[in-house]
Amino acid sequence: MIDGNRNPTSLVLRRIAVSVLTVLLVGLVFLTGYVTGAGIPPQALINPYAPVGAAPVSSTDEGVSEDDFEIFWEVWNTVESRYYYDLPSSRERVYGAINGLMESLGDEHSGFIDPAGADFMRERMSGSFEGIGAVVETAPDGGVYIIRVFSDSPAETAGVRAGDVVIAVDGTDVTGKTLDEGVQLIRGQAGTSVELTIFREGTPDLLLITVTRARIEFPTVEYRMLEGDVGYIALYDFYSLATLRTREALQDLKDQGARAIIFDLRDNGGGYLNQAVDVADLFLDQGLILIQRDVDGNERDYRSNNGDVGEELPLVVLINKNSASASEIVAGAIKDRDRGTLIGVTSFGKGSVQTLYDLSDGSVLRLTTANWFTPDDVSISENGIDPDIEVEQPLPEDGQQPHRTLEDAQLDAALRYLLNELGN
Repeated sequence: MIDGNRNPTSLVLRRIAVSVLTVLLVGLVFLTGYVTGAGIPPQALINPYAPVGAAPVSSTDEGVSEDDFEIFWEVWNTVESRYYYDLPSSRERVYGAINGLMESLGDEHSGFIDPAGADFMRERMSGSFEGIGAVVETAPDGGVYIIRVFSDSPAETAGVRAGDVVIAVDGTDVTGKTLDEGVQLIRGQAGTSVELTIFREGTPDLLLITVTRARIEFPTVEYRMLEGDVGYIALYDFYSLATLRTREALQDLKDQGARAIIFDLRDNGGGYLNQAVDVADLFLDQGLILIQRDVDGNERDYRSNNGDVGEELPLVVLINKNSASASEIVAGAIKDRDRGTLIGVTSFGKGSVQTLYDLSDGSVLRLTTANWFTPDDVSISENGIDPDIEVEQPLPEDGQQPHRTLEDAQLDAALRYLLNELGN
C-alpha cells in the first residue's frame, strides 16, 4: 500500500512522477525534428521522415498497473523519510529514476536528456554554439579528450591541442563525470572564461589553460585541391547544411579542374538521416542507399537518383573508428555499390535509429526505434563498415591534429591510390 500519511506536496510529486514514468514505459511521447549529440560524440540519428505526433506504442508487458510501482514507492517514501544526509530535489530524484529505467534497456544509444542538455543539443544542431571550439570524446581513463581544435577558435588561441585530456574544469574534477557533464562545464556564455586543467602526453606537469569562450560556427565542410588535381573534402557532420556545403565544395573543386575526390568522413559521428541520403546521392547514380527496418516491422528502402555533381569522379572515402551512423550509411552505400574505395580502419558500428521525443518539461527522450542495413543487407550495428584498404593512423605528435593534414598517413594513402588510378 502507498502510505496515506504522506503530505500533500509529496502526493502531488508522486502523481507527477507516476505520470512521467508511465509515459516512458508505454511510449506516450511525440516525435520532434531533432537529432542527438553535441559533437561529443555526435553518434545518433533520427528518422526525420516519421510523422509528428506518432501513435502510442503498446507495452510488451501485459500492462502497467499501480501494483507495479509499489516497490518504487516503498523506496521513494523510505528515502524521503529516513535518509540521513540532504536529499536531492524531487526533480533530481525523478530524473534519476528515469535514467535508471533507460539504463535497464541495456542500449547505450537510448537515454534521457535533461532540459539543460536538451538546450545544448538543439543549439549544437543549429550549426553554432557558445564554447571553446573543439571536438571531444571520453578519455580512456576519464576526462574529456580533445579530438580536434577548430581553426582560429578560442581553444586554439589559448593553446589547447588535439590529444590533450581535460581532467578538471574551473577546479572541478571531471574524470568521474560523463562526457555530457564535462562538456556542460566547459561550455558557457560567450565572453566568459573557463580554466582547464590539462594532461598532455610528454609534458611532466599538468597545464592550466584559461580559455575565453565565444560563439562558435561549426565548420560543416572544409575542402581544398591537392596535388595531381585531386580534390579533398572533409565533412564534419550531417546536420542541416551537409548536402548543400558538400555540393558546393564538389562543384568548386570540379571548376578548379579536379579529376578525382577524397571524401573524408573520419570523426564524423552523424546527423540527420535525410542529409545522409542526400549526401550519398551526390556520388551515386540510381540505386539503393540503405534499408531501414523499424520497431513495427516495417521496411523502407532509401534510393539515389541520377544526375548529381559527384557521380563521375573517381572517389576514395576515408573512415576511422569514429565514423558513425550517417557516415556509415554513406560509406556502406559507396562500398556496396562499387562506387569508390574505402581507406582507413573499420568504422564505429552505429546503425540504429534514435528518435527524439520532446517531453513536457523541456527534456528529451532518445529512443532506439529502428536499424539500418547497407544495400547488400549488412547490419551496420553488428559489423561497422570495413575499409577496402586498411591503413592505421599513427598517433599525432605533440600539438598536431590527428588528421586533415598532408602528413596524415591515411590521407597520403588515399592520394597515392588516386594518383596511381589517374596514371600519375
